[in-house]
Parts: sequence; structure tokens; C-alpha cells
Amino acid sequence: MVGRKVNLTVQKKDATPGKDILEVKDLVAKDIRGLDAVNGVDLIVKEGEIFGIAGVDGNGQTELIEVLTGLRKPEKGSIVLSGKSIYGKSPRKIIDSGVGHIPEDRHKRGLILKYSLYENTVLGVQHKRPFSNGIVMNYKVVKDHCNKLIEEFDIRTPNENVNASSLSGGNQQKLVAAREIAKDPQLLIASQPTRGLDVGAIEYIHKRLVKERDDGKAVLLVSLELDEILALSDRIGVIDRKSTRLN
Repeated sequence: MVGRKVNLTVQKKDATPGKDILEVKDLVAKDIRGLDAVNGVDLIVKEGEIFGIAGVDGNGQTELIEVLTGLRKPEKGSIVLSGKSIYGKSPRKIIDSGVGHIPEDRHKRGLILKYSLYENTVLGVQHKRPFSNGIVMNYKVVKDHCNKLIEEFDIRTPNENVNASSLSGGNQQKLVAAREIAKDPQLLIASQPTRGLDVGAIEYIHKRLVKERDDGKAVLLVSLELDEILALSDRIGVIDRKSTRLN
């Protein structure tokens, strides 16, 4: 199917966790109906590890990740990233604090499909140097950055100018992962990172998540695929309506 042998068995060495990067205590958040979706979650993710959250869909995973990334306001609790509170902060401030986010829906949250690849590769950091100077975008720097990611992450595209909508699902996901990893985050949140992908893209995304762990990053993985959680995670928590302590 992909023109080569594919190994979906994740090859990784034992983790060597370091200090706490993300610490969540007694976190409560509501869903769109105003009902408690996250009810008193405790969670710790350390540098140099992949912490996997397993559970049946609809048990608060989406709301939890939206709170951690600033897309949903929490009701109460605390969220601390490397000793500093990010509780209730805006998405931009959370990104600036050192959080990368591979969202569960790459079309809704990950990409602007009608934008070019080079524009998509700087979403979230487009206001920062060297990509812009005030309100003026430095397009040469942005395009050079995009082409570097295209090569590093093996994104199959004719060039950096095409719209993101023209890519296959796997290449769109690689584009999102490339952008978030390139931000060099302290914490990388990967939610359903291989949903709807072919086996070649799944293999690649798995390898990149393990590489981030091996480079000392904290990785929070949410997946409905139990095999994926078991293969990638160094520690695992299960989320449901009755069990909310994930550390």
C-alpha cells in the first residue's frame, strides 16, 4: 500500500523521566450542555515520558484537552506548567508558555485548509520574529521554514504554495505535527494523532512522538486506540466518569 515494508511495532528504549512539567489538580470543566465533563482530574506529566490517557470516547477527553490548551474555560482547579500557572489562560499565552498541540480534528482545529502550506506552518507563532516584524510578515523566512519542515517530515507536496486542502490526510497530519514540534514545546499534547491515517503515516507519527520523548519533552497522548496507548505510553491513566485521578 505504501511501497515499502511497514513496522507498526513501536521501537523505543526505556524512558528516563525527569522533573514534573505538567501538574493538574482537581480540575473541573463543563461540556457544551453545561454538565460536568471533567470532574476533579489530577494529572502529572514528566519530561522525557509519554503519558497516555485511555478511555471510551465521550468521557471527558476532548474537554480536558481543550482546557489544557485554552480552548475551553475551566470551572475550578489548577494547571501548572514548569512551575507557572496557565489556568484559564488564552491559547496564545499557553502556546507562548511552551505547549504544542496536535488536535484530534486536524480540519477543525489544526489547519486552515484554504491557506497555503507556508501560512499553516506558522499558525500560532506568526506574530513572532523571525516570521514577522510587527504586522509585516517576512514571507521569505516563512517559506524557508516551511520547506525545511517539508523535507524533515517527508510531507508529500509539489511545493509550499499549495493550499493545505490539496494534501492527503496523512500529509495534513504530518504538517500539523511538524508545526507543533518545530515550536520546541516543553509539553506536546497529541490527541488522536493517527485517526484516519494510512499505515505509513501512523508509523511516522509514532516515531516522531517517541523522538520527542527521547529529546526530553513531556508528551501527553490521548487516543481511543488501546493498542496505540499500550505501544507508545510509559505511564497510562484511564479516564471515565467515575475515575478521575490519572497520575
